[in-house]
Amino acid sequence: MDFAYTVAGFAVGAIVGLTGVGGGSLMTPLLVLIFGIHPSVAVGTDLLYAAITKAGGTFAHSLKGSVNWTITRRLATGSIPASLATLWLVHRYAPGGIDGATSVISVALGIALVLTAVAIVLRHRIQRLSHRVLGEVPDPVLVRNLTIATGLVLGVLVSISSVGAGALGVTALFFLYPGLPALRIVGSDIAHAVPLTAVAGLGHWALGTVDWLLLGSLLIGSLPGIWLGSHISARVPDRVLRPILASTLVLVGAKLITH
Repeated sequence: MDFAYTVAGFAVGAIVGLTGVGGGSLMTPLLVLIFGIHPSVAVGTDLLYAAITKAGGTFAHSLKGSVNWTITRRLATGSIPASLATLWLVHRYAPGGIDGATSVISVALGIALVLTAVAIVLRHRIQRLSHRVLGEVPDPVLVRNLTIATGLVLGVLVSISSVGAGALGVTALFFLYPGLPALRIVGSDIAHAVPLTAVAGLGHWALGTVDWLLLGSLLIGSLPGIWLGSHISARVPDRVLRPILASTLVLVGAKLITH
């Protein structure tokens, strides 16, 4: 068990606890660029890492009643089939299977990171835009269908890059459900991320792209990291954290796209 992986898990866990986003956005590129982990193995391992850590978050949110299970179900209706189909298509048609899709995964990860950064910076503007596009009282059928479509897009992105379930998912829900309290949007998105990352992670495991020793090392560090980050988050202004995180994601994303 490599102690450096545990330190990395602690650092990413602390950032997630501090900002609420950045798990897959930071962990996967960290494993690829710093530790030299094969992109497909980094993605597969990070997906199960996310599923386990976010399961605890889902439990906490459900106890507070901050999970809208209808929204979670709608997202999963699109994301789970999309995840399975994406993994099958990559395994079936990418040269060399999932292991041969290195360049595809790297570019997809970079694009997802840049989109996540944009979502973090423009989240409030996106929310205001939804009032103008969908109206003050959106059509419920339209909102339902768009939520399922959002899940489909997230299923593809998360399965290939492990990124998108957090910031992109929350931003989409802010757009589709502008009247819903932020706590319930965050709780619903975290709850949806658990089955999505679990299914995608198990799919990667079936394809042989999960490193269990690496996963254990990351989890040992991430659990205390999340605890620490959540306790000091109240002392750091959100207006300081989000631009720093967004800038980091853009730099890492650009590096992966041009890697």
